[in-house]
Amino acid sequence: MFIGENLTNLRIMHGYSRNQLSEKLGVTEQTIWQYENGYTSPKIQIVNELKRIFDVKSKYFYEKDMLLKSNRPTAVNVANIAYRSKILNTVSKSQSEAKHIEYLDVFIDYITTKINMPLLKIIQLREKIIEYLSESTEDRLIQIQKAAAIARKLLDLPPDHNNNLLFAIEKSGIFVFEKAIGPDIDAYSLWTQEDRPYIILGNLKYSAARRNFDIAHELGHLLLHYRLEFSNLSRQEHKNIENEANTFACAFLIPEEEFSKDMKHIIRITNPDSYLELKKKWKTSLQVLGYRAAQLGLMPPKEHRNFYAALHRKGYLKLEPLDQHITVQKPMKMKSIIDLVVRKNIIDMRKMLDRDWKANIEFFHKLTGIEFKFFNSYLVNENDFELISVADFTKKT
Repeated sequence: MFIGENLTNLRIMHGYSRNQLSEKLGVTEQTIWQYENGYTSPKIQIVNELKRIFDVKSKYFYEKDMLLKSNRPTAVNVANIAYRSKILNTVSKSQSEAKHIEYLDVFIDYITTKINMPLLKIIQLREKIIEYLSESTEDRLIQIQKAAAIARKLLDLPPDHNNNLLFAIEKSGIFVFEKAIGPDIDAYSLWTQEDRPYIILGNLKYSAARRNFDIAHELGHLLLHYRLEFSNLSRQEHKNIENEANTFACAFLIPEEEFSKDMKHIIRITNPDSYLELKKKWKTSLQVLGYRAAQLGLMPPKEHRNFYAALHRKGYLKLEPLDQHITVQKPMKMKSIIDLVVRKNIIDMRKMLDRDWKANIEFFHKLTGIEFKFFNSYLVNENDFELISVADFTKKT
């Protein structure tokens, strides 16, 4: 029997409305509604097309999917998603991303069910910062900068570089993934209902500096704005919250004491090119370096305006020097866990694909952002035939 809820889950995760899916299938929107609500079952031709669209196997639609099998309450409150975006996102987009996180959450549980995960340092850090903020009577700007300093120290980041930034973030317990979110969203973050933290990074970034700022910005949301209902904020409130995350990111990425020493060696403080060595050191943009200098009073307001004008004049607001030379850090935590459980025979990749998830590799590529060839490499085993050339064969005989 066709299970309509499986189709609903896939449709929402992929961001399709019923009307959009109906156009792809050449049926009416009402027909899609009937499929999803169990009033009728699609013919085999439609099922085959659904397989192609969603990268799953036919039997996916005739047994409860992993989301339904998990039999747990919704993992994500749509209102808690913190977007790094210039726009306030639509309800449909938030629903799609929430469903994506639900699938990821079930996948992580599936992969990690038989291994012991370390205690989450990020939760300890969050509680420490919440306690500090609740007791502090200092100005909000000072609070945010101190929270950033606390975070950097507890995450064991060195005081003079950000070379292992993403590794430290993932090691703390945050699950970081890449995804084709769209051109208007740089990244987003959230805590699930069961207190699992996520950062989802857009995969359109071509700059390590911008990627690092996105990571630090979303860390700021996770620590400063725990369980805040972002979707209920006014436009001005949303702007204020984004500014707080930006302030946190600058302070987190560029510690005051070390950066103050750096600035003593900058002769022409309004010339962005004077900061190229600091960009290599901190792996942040020239714009962020200038902002941080102004934030700390190391660059007076007038000079900061001149600095920003120079960025604009040189075209650096679109593309900065070194952007194509500093390596972009990629999430590695989930790949390491998958590698461990497969090599230890805890998970069989073929059974995962065919029996449990009933999905193709492309499905997991889209879900996790992990490259197709990574999953495919585990499908070759000792029982597979090895092809040799005729010449090699004749030499042996």
